[in-house]
Amino acid sequence: MSPLAISLVVFACVFGGALLSMFVSPMLPVHHQSSDSRDIVRLGMGLVATTVAVVLGLLVSSAKNFYDTQSTELTELAANYVFLDRILAHYGPETTDMRAALRTVLADRLEGPNQIYSVIKSGARAGEGLLDKIQELSPKDDNERSLKAQALSLEFQLGYTRWLMFEQHTVPVPNLLLIMLIGWLTVLFLSFGIFAPRNLTVLAGLFLAAVAVCGAILLILEMYHPQSGLIRVSDAPLRAALAQLKQ
Repeated sequence: MSPLAISLVVFACVFGGALLSMFVSPMLPVHHQSSDSRDIVRLGMGLVATTVAVVLGLLVSSAKNFYDTQSTELTELAANYVFLDRILAHYGPETTDMRAALRTVLADRLEGPNQIYSVIKSGARAGEGLLDKIQELSPKDDNERSLKAQALSLEFQLGYTRWLMFEQHTVPVPNLLLIMLIGWLTVLFLSFGIFAPRNLTVLAGLFLAAVAVCGAILLILEMYHPQSGLIRVSDAPLRAALAQLKQ
């Protein structure tokens, strides 16, 4: 399921729980609706609300760190493409074909929106031919040997970053924590509705509260999938790198 679909399901559970409890509350015996009962329920739900707030904060922070990591790695990938091209240019005319291959690899990855992530997620072994070509270079002096070593190091770094991003895409959202959070939210909204007066103002308040918490869950899920959806890591650094490689 997509993050939006999951969030809509959560909204249905949470707001539906509030509506259900408002419907059931008139059927409760009178002594179940006493002030003592209300106080005990509110005390327990206060603890649940605190737990929910802490967990939501932790999940948002974790998802934001994951998103920032992906963004940083993509920027590093772009910088390494440009730096590798400049090193090959300084090596000499022997690397003209390699620089053209580097431009082609990057251009192919940017053919469509978020194409770079499609290539990474597929585990395609793009760019390994360039590594072989760099290794085949025959330096004539210390300067060329140094440039070849740096070019190899950057190509290794490019490959490492690509495979790191590939592995990070297999990291799942902490499903158990997410399921428990949804359960806590549903219980919390059930408690809101059980003693709530049945009027439009209360319904509107509960509706907006449900939208807010489900929006937070949507934000978490979207940031755990920065390659697609509503919140994406921009491929602008790679496009800027390609523009530099074409100069």
